[in-house]
Amino acid sequence: MRRFVRRPLLLVAAVLVVGAAGAAGGVLASRHQGASAASPKSGAGSPHPTLRVSSTTPVTGAQVQPDSDILVTFSAPLADYSPQPSLNPPVAGAWLPDGSSGLEFQSASGLPPGAAETVDIPGGGHGVVATDGAELPTSTSLSFTVAPMSTLRTQELLATLGYLPLTFTPLSSAQVPSDQMALDQPGTFNWKWTTMPGSFTSLWSQGQSNPITNGAVMAFESQQGLATDGVAGPQVWSALLSAVAEGQKDSNPNYDWADVSTTVPESVTVWRNGSPVYTTVANTGIEAAPTEVGTWPVYARYTSTTMSGTNPDGTHYDDPGVPWVSYFHGGDALHGFVRSSYGYPQSLGCVEMPPANAEMVFPYTPLGTLVTVEPQGTVNPTASSA
Repeated sequence: MRRFVRRPLLLVAAVLVVGAAGAAGGVLASRHQGASAASPKSGAGSPHPTLRVSSTTPVTGAQVQPDSDILVTFSAPLADYSPQPSLNPPVAGAWLPDGSSGLEFQSASGLPPGAAETVDIPGGGHGVVATDGAELPTSTSLSFTVAPMSTLRTQELLATLGYLPLTFTPLSSAQVPSDQMALDQPGTFNWKWTTMPGSFTSLWSQGQSNPITNGAVMAFESQQGLATDGVAGPQVWSALLSAVAEGQKDSNPNYDWADVSTTVPESVTVWRNGSPVYTTVANTGIEAAPTEVGTWPVYARYTSTTMSGTNPDGTHYDDPGVPWVSYFHGGDALHGFVRSSYGYPQSLGCVEMPPANAEMVFPYTPLGTLVTVEPQGTVNPTASSA
């Protein structure tokens, strides 16, 4: 729950987050001068007053939502020159007074989803000090985690940035507060194109992991310079929030999909923005090394590479200079390969095409592009064949 209280301007200025350790010298000088003036005279042998941490929210080990505030309450009011706690890893925001003896950290853009955070409260001679000069004897800390971003919110942000073949329309036109950007927002998804076949649209599942979401995550990772594993974790969530805040849309204006038919004559049809644009004959895997049916995103691409491995009979193969390669599932890839004929199973699991045709397909398979290997008997609309 957010708290909004009247605060003296001088006190508010004093509690803004100070991330640089270089400020410590100035704080200490002010602290000892202030403590001297504020501390009551003590007789010889009188114990120096001490300060305690009365409570913290959250408590150590808790999990909080990204829009949560952090509250530390002390046993006495703090002096205005007292240093503040710090977060590790750092989070943009400010420590503000809460009541007479508390400090509350309000993050500027929310706590990072999936993060493990530690609040360090300095003690000892350089630590927190009360108005009466009482000191926190030793430093203390509390650790907590931030809830991960939901799959639904990940999908909403990917659609907002243009990485999905669907749009997301929020229920409210009001701007989402920055500290709530990681939270699910009410709204609706709609397909950008109604022409996509059921074998593709059936891959989508709102709020649940699915190949369309995984491919979009991989495409986003590729453009952000992240490891392209298709897994949405803390790095991806943080990058998504930054991209939305900065208005960084998908730099690829097209949405592509490669559809592999295992019905003889076998073929590959590439789709762009809801329409089939190119079809070529192809060869899938033989019975001893079949091409697995399913949908996966392209995870690696080469204009030319060497393919090597073991044949079903135990012999070894080594094929240099294989052109226009797009790996999508383990060692399975779309690529060019010279054969005397095409259209039926001949490969060891890959999807082979005439080299000139594979060159035509290659531009439609950037990282994250989905490749669907259809079961036999599936017939989808195709473009003009080559």
